[in-house]
Amino acid sequence: MDKHVPFMQRALELARRGEGMTCPNPPVGAVLVQNGKIIAEGFHKKAGSPHAEVNCLRQVDGQTSKRLSSAILYVSLEPCSTTGRTPPCTDLILERDIRRVVIGCKDPNPAHAGRGIRKLRRAGVEVITGVCRKEAEALIAPFAKRMLIGLPYVTLKLGVTLDGRIADSSGKSQWITGPAARKKVQELRRAADAIMVGAGTVRADNPSLLPRPAKGRTPWRVVVGSDIPKTSNVLTDDAASRTLVVNGPLKKVLRDLAKNDVMHVVCEGGGELAASLIRAGLVDEFVIFMAPSLLGGTGFPMVGKKGWALANMPRLSFQTLEKCGEDILIRAVPVKEN
Repeated sequence: MDKHVPFMQRALELARRGEGMTCPNPPVGAVLVQNGKIIAEGFHKKAGSPHAEVNCLRQVDGQTSKRLSSAILYVSLEPCSTTGRTPPCTDLILERDIRRVVIGCKDPNPAHAGRGIRKLRRAGVEVITGVCRKEAEALIAPFAKRMLIGLPYVTLKLGVTLDGRIADSSGKSQWITGPAARKKVQELRRAADAIMVGAGTVRADNPSLLPRPAKGRTPWRVVVGSDIPKTSNVLTDDAASRTLVVNGPLKKVLRDLAKNDVMHVVCEGGGELAASLIRAGLVDEFVIFMAPSLLGGTGFPMVGKKGWALANMPRLSFQTLEKCGEDILIRAVPVKEN
């Protein structure tokens, strides 16, 4: 195993602690290593607060530059080189005389991509890039999509039976999947900037859509449609000010969310909304919890009642399959047409 990989994996692990808190910035983690041991670490906790590199290097304040010059700084994303709400991290790295920096992936922002790396190299810093690159890019995929395309990253989450039903014939869906799957869903919610559902789901289930426990996260609740009861949890609870009821083309809805600093949307159904997102080509990732059960009959299908002809059905590529309690967790992505 590459000697840099374990330390970059730790930086990525730290970065994930900031998911759902950093928007419009990406989650980033940093680890400082000396003589093969971690001596400091940090992550970006929320937008406007110190970046990962700052939180990491603050832990070694007072240490001499001579000592730190032999250390290696691992950062999941290319350090920033411009002044925004916080000073450039490249300046701090040079000030602390860090002479080796290992980076997971480059900044996807065309205005910044590679600038931090070039600045460090011009100052004589050895920079290694691309360590755990795929994992690092996957972590910031929502940031990259919003930055480059102006749309949030959309995860479609579905809890289904083996025969692809998300509710019985009366619309009841609680609970198809088990406790382990429901716990995983809370993790998804905490990593998201917005949770989206159709109005029918609100009418049928009256969900709160808030993560439990919240751990500081209060994602937007986005209800697509109309005619939801005024007594719905999303309109009456303590987070009611972070509920949006929207209508219109889904792409415009998502673009408006992106303009308001939403990077990652988790859609939790129902089936008709899921089908509409798929037909519009707006789903980036499928997260499907499949329970070992059957409903059959007139149970609600997972992607709406109007299907596709075999010749043009959407195709997915499985990324991972794993046991989740008694259920199976499937992660898949759409297969792009040539």
